[in-house]
Amino acid sequence: MYEYSGAIHIHSKFSDGSGSVKDIAKAANEVGLDFIILTDHNTLRALREGYEGWHGSTLLLVGVEINDRKNQNHYLAFGINETPSTRQSAKEYVKIVKDAGGIGFLAHPHEKRKSMKEHPPYPWTEWNIDGFTGIEIWNHMSEWMEGLNEKNKYNYFVHPLSSIKAPPPETLKVWDKLNQKRRVVGIGGVDAHAHKVNLLGFFEVEVFPYKVLFKSIRTYILTDKKIHKSKSAEGIKNAKHAVYESLKNGRCFVANYYRGDASGFRFFAEVGNKIFQMGDEFNLNGKAKLRVILPNVSGTVKLIRNGKVIDTVDTNEADFIVKKSGAYRVEVYAGEHAWIFSNHIRIVS
Repeated sequence: MYEYSGAIHIHSKFSDGSGSVKDIAKAANEVGLDFIILTDHNTLRALREGYEGWHGSTLLLVGVEINDRKNQNHYLAFGINETPSTRQSAKEYVKIVKDAGGIGFLAHPHEKRKSMKEHPPYPWTEWNIDGFTGIEIWNHMSEWMEGLNEKNKYNYFVHPLSSIKAPPPETLKVWDKLNQKRRVVGIGGVDAHAHKVNLLGFFEVEVFPYKVLFKSIRTYILTDKKIHKSKSAEGIKNAKHAVYESLKNGRCFVANYYRGDASGFRFFAEVGNKIFQMGDEFNLNGKAKLRVILPNVSGTVKLIRNGKVIDTVDTNEADFIVKKSGAYRVEVYAGEHAWIFSNHIRIVS
């Protein structure tokens, strides 16, 4: 498997971000990201203006963040060429994205932030809808704003990366429950805007520069074939397809880069001479071995089945023998800090 790390959920000047697309791509290239996905609100302008493609060693893809007429139920849609109207309901645009051959993820589904009146929460409320690809299980800006208060605001502004602790337990609970019925892919998002704030009326400061946020929540994808950095139309098309196929099929995991580069992490199942990767489903006939490999360091590995921790080990490589069906995933902690969250491997009877 080939591995690539990326940052998802990014806003530019084309919506409510402060940076140009070129500057964002430059920042991503400087920190070594393999890909980024731009998601301006309700516009694919960056796609129409030809920004999608290779910028140095970074592949920039253009998605969109859609919302309904009440500015709720935000939805990250990738692989589409037209933006659905905001006059439509969440049920309608989820279906439109799927019918167009795109993939979509519920953005910050359990957001509860209340520290800034000008930035209210935008949780997902239409849980009776099916057809979405997955969920944004970890969102940097949502968590940062939810933890912000008068006592810690100085530390939060000065150390924006260290304030990020873990995905919302409520989101993980819902995610695990949904995966007991079907594959629902988990991704991580930075929700980068690089807002500028006027301090004391004298000067403007950029809060959370793109380059800083690109060192926090990353989504790592695994592909069967190497992605070639060809700038031809066909080459960009193939690279785009590879990224979106990995996200669609759950061949990915989420990690907080601030706690360490998770490159090299693996979670897969061995049954006889067959290998099943994250996102895969297979029938259980007796027993299966679930394998975890960490990138040259030890951590606390938690094996989770149907939302419940069933085993915990401190190691850099672990084998778990399982004899029950269920939706299995792992969480890895660096000390007490949440670090890596795999996607599920679904074992059915």
